[in-house]
Amino acid sequence: MSHIIPVTYEGKPCYEIHLEQSFDILPELLRALGYGQERKLCIVTDTNVAPLYASSLRELLEQHFSLCTVHVIPAGEDYKNTDTVGTVYEHLIQKGFDRKDLLLALGGGVVGDLTGFAAATYLRGIDFIQLPTTLLAQVDSSIGGKTGVDFLQYKNMVGAFYMPKLVYMNLSTLLSLPKRQYLSGMGEILKHGQIKDGTYFAEVSDHAEAILNQQLDILRKIIYGSCVIKRDVVERDPKEQGERALLNFGHTIGHAVEKLSGFSLLHGECVALGMVGAAYLSWRYGSYQEEDYRYLREVLKRFQLPVMLADAAFSPEEVLAATKLDKKMDSGKVKFVLLKKPGEAYLTRELNDEQILEGIQVLFQEDSK
Repeated sequence: MSHIIPVTYEGKPCYEIHLEQSFDILPELLRALGYGQERKLCIVTDTNVAPLYASSLRELLEQHFSLCTVHVIPAGEDYKNTDTVGTVYEHLIQKGFDRKDLLLALGGGVVGDLTGFAAATYLRGIDFIQLPTTLLAQVDSSIGGKTGVDFLQYKNMVGAFYMPKLVYMNLSTLLSLPKRQYLSGMGEILKHGQIKDGTYFAEVSDHAEAILNQQLDILRKIIYGSCVIKRDVVERDPKEQGERALLNFGHTIGHAVEKLSGFSLLHGECVALGMVGAAYLSWRYGSYQEEDYRYLREVLKRFQLPVMLADAAFSPEEVLAATKLDKKMDSGKVKFVLLKKPGEAYLTRELNDEQILEGIQVLFQEDSK
């Protein structure tokens, strides 16, 4: 099976996604992209990832650049903001980076989103590379050119569409993840199956034991399939004018829960909860079948993802209010992604507050109906 996924933008080749099991061929790929010894490179990473990979990666790359520097930011969603971006700008200015130099995002979604935004805005645009080290980032945030940071309590409210020059996945980095962080990524993988490919969803479910045991050969196959689904959607709608919005399945409720939990729940866990609520509404008010709703819940549980909010410190009504702060609001209406069947999603603005609240309340009920 190929381990390279080409990505186009506006009909033209844009970048490649590489699925590897080490960092070994990264220098060769960077040279092929035209980054020679006259260029500077800044590796942006966080306090979780830096002790694991920053030094070895710098040693691998420093002989290929005139300067190879590392900038470490604090780990966590709390630091995904313009203040942290400012520290990246300051580092680049002090080291004399110009438009022909390069940023490398080494870490999870926060590092990738923030580094991409810094790249998009420093000197009005500097090249950057994605090196996602979490499953969530590998199948979701590193692909498609969405960059951004949070503003006050509003998630991803400030950002830009800005494509990387390369997405390089060292799948062995997944082996260093805490189990909960690793399994959080399954939320986005299962989402891709539900919105675009019911057969893929079933295949992921069938490989649950191998995925739980982090078997890299199976992981590569599953990650490849998930990346292709997202690649295809983004190529058809790079700036979310239509189809790309379907990738937000589970995110309307999920983002609200994530915010209200103070980010104590991981993103993929919140997406899982949001999918349960949205799938319930898809069954109650559409053509999605009850058995598909129950199967989705069972598969999420198989991957140790939550399907209900036990002992939540907030109410369904507070979750509903938080959905109104989402950036995906349209003329006062919540844009909600529902399912016709596994593998086929659609966007609606027709759900009223009472219906959305019903989808939220199911997460607070012991049997989840």
